[in-house]
Amino acid sequence: METELIGRSQNILQIKKLINQVAETDLNIVVTGETGVGKEVVVRDLYHKSKRSGKPFVKVNCAALPDTLVESEMFGYEKGAFTGAQQKMRGKFEQADGGVLFLDEIGDMPLALQSKLLHTLQDGDFTPLGSEKSFITDVWVIAATNHNLEDDIEKGNFREDLYYRLNGIKINIEPLRNRPEDIPPLINYFTKKYHSQLNGKHLGTFSKSAAEKLINYHWPGNVRELQNVLKRIIILGDSEESIDQMLTESSGRTPANPIQTLINKISTPTDLLDIDPEKSFEDISLPLKKIKKETRNRIDKEMISYVLEKTYWNRSRAAKMLSVSYKMLYDKIDELNIKPII
Repeated sequence: METELIGRSQNILQIKKLINQVAETDLNIVVTGETGVGKEVVVRDLYHKSKRSGKPFVKVNCAALPDTLVESEMFGYEKGAFTGAQQKMRGKFEQADGGVLFLDEIGDMPLALQSKLLHTLQDGDFTPLGSEKSFITDVWVIAATNHNLEDDIEKGNFREDLYYRLNGIKINIEPLRNRPEDIPPLINYFTKKYHSQLNGKHLGTFSKSAAEKLINYHWPGNVRELQNVLKRIIILGDSEESIDQMLTESSGRTPANPIQTLINKISTPTDLLDIDPEKSFEDISLPLKKIKKETRNRIDKEMISYVLEKTYWNRSRAAKMLSVSYKMLYDKIDELNIKPII
């Protein structure tokens, strides 16, 4: 896991400065930004520069915790607390005592647990399930999310009092498309890293036009997508044709701007058909039904892919966001051959 924040944009330079200012404070922090921008890198940098470095670093993926287990996972339980509790288990707060508790995707935490988390943050203690004894906890809580928590508060999905308790300091990482000057140092960093990992097999020198393709690409998956593309280039070669193909494949799975992508598709309807470029336009049949069907499928695929990546492929949550049934979403994923980014 990278713990070094790479970049020379104003946004990254400001974040580096802020990290140095707050790393020793224990102020609760919320790190925000789109999926793949490097929120965990910022969190780990904070940890390593703090007085708690060397103490426990415990990560909790709030989006992956089943609703029935979140309380026991966070606060632990005593033997016999419920059916199947055959031995005592320490919760995340106890495991992180003295160190850092990283609450990843805090925006997906159930409301019921938000209330208990608020109590623990306010009073500094918690009670494991099945126990009559409270435990004092000393943890530095850092949260991260790709949600707009202010919007979630208005919708009733996130507690306002918890938000203000967590949000001592807010660090926002801009998407990679807004800071293209960070792409060259990121390419250099990951190329050296993968060169070392792959036993000397490496990409070599980028041509000017190849580098421009990477810099000008919109990177909907942000730094995570850049990592994946660079790794594939290093393994498969650095031809500009392979770069074009990889970027096209990535762009098709997670468009940075679904609305703009739709506009592009509508403005070039002949791209939806298998047309022989040698034929004259008069010889080409443009069946409206086929155009409408192909357009609909492409729009569906792009929008579903976009939402699935935003929800870390949580199909239940994605179905709710798209206002469709779980079965309909599942059938669409199968029909349109939608797959996660490698």
